[in-house]
Amino acid sequence: MISILRSVCLPLALCCLLCDVARSHKPSDSYLRIQGGQETLTAEWDIALKDLEFLIGLDADQNGEITWGELKSQREAITAHALSHLRLGYAQQECELKVVDLLVNQHSDGAYAVLKIETDCPGDAQVLRIQYSLLFDADPTHRGLVLYSNDHGDKDAIMSTHVLSPESPTIEIRTAETSLWHAFQDYVGEGVWHIWIGFDHILFLLCLLLPAVLILQDGQWKPVAAFRPAFSSVVKIVTTFTVAHSITLWLAVMEYVTLPSQMVEATIALSIVITALNNLYPVLALPGWLIAFAFGLIHGFGFANVLLDLGLSEVTLAISLLGFNVGVELGQLAIVVVFLPFAYLVRDTAFYRVVVFKLGSALIAIVALIWMYERLFNAEILGF
Repeated sequence: MISILRSVCLPLALCCLLCDVARSHKPSDSYLRIQGGQETLTAEWDIALKDLEFLIGLDADQNGEITWGELKSQREAITAHALSHLRLGYAQQECELKVVDLLVNQHSDGAYAVLKIETDCPGDAQVLRIQYSLLFDADPTHRGLVLYSNDHGDKDAIMSTHVLSPESPTIEIRTAETSLWHAFQDYVGEGVWHIWIGFDHILFLLCLLLPAVLILQDGQWKPVAAFRPAFSSVVKIVTTFTVAHSITLWLAVMEYVTLPSQMVEATIALSIVITALNNLYPVLALPGWLIAFAFGLIHGFGFANVLLDLGLSEVTLAISLLGFNVGVELGQLAIVVVFLPFAYLVRDTAFYRVVVFKLGSALIAIVALIWMYERLFNAEILGF
């Protein structure tokens, strides 16, 4: 027991160093759906209530719950703030935007205000310009996810999807180029970005990679003798994690299997805790690739939220799913390319065995435990 407390308490002071850079929940997104192919463009803009609470304040009685009355009473403030951070234009003209209704919709990570917008933009504009800056000054991970469609209700229509970010706050949509290839490209980039800012997925992957350059002998971790076994172990881990999360990602976005978002997020955190502690006290008589597969099934449900919440057509959803998955894998491979050579070179040092492997695993376990508590009880401890 003393050894367990020592291994946990020693890095506790260092845990705060992770608090400023780690994010445990689904990144902040808004969803802008633009409809062309009619006399004038119309749009629906979904903005998370938690983001609006941060931006302008909605919870008047400070009881932790936002009611419809509180939301409706702030309609003018919401409209003014939102429209001050969105511009639509075509050719050299800027469109006039008017919010005609305020609704509420439920997404995977909570309730969203839905602004129904009418414009004076022509519905057949060949090039549509979008300038977007909501939350960029406060949250650099925020994304504006755009869906342009002129499908007239066709469920198999090909839609144009785009991602607005602090680095790319302005885009031009060529409305005649809503091709499958463009949708695929957009979501490859989104998949890479999602894995790089999905710190819970990264920490899980690192927990599996940390022992890749070590071998367990007589209950002790010792360095591998050659690079090939380490490389082979990493290939198995990444491949099985890919297969596992691809299965459940597909099941989730096709809505064959649906699980409560809170349960999924808490279980993802639990998977990190178990894997990290198993590095310190290897009691699971399972190879790393099998652990990757088992818990990868849960992580796939976590990846699905990005695609589910945008409301893509069936055809666009299928190709976006493929592109997103490719992007996730490219993001994972980038992590492996950076981590594995370094880990192999220092595997036989006290620095790797004590600081990177043991201390790193303990820190990850602590952060993941806090994440799990936050997700189970809707609490806020770390403040991010």
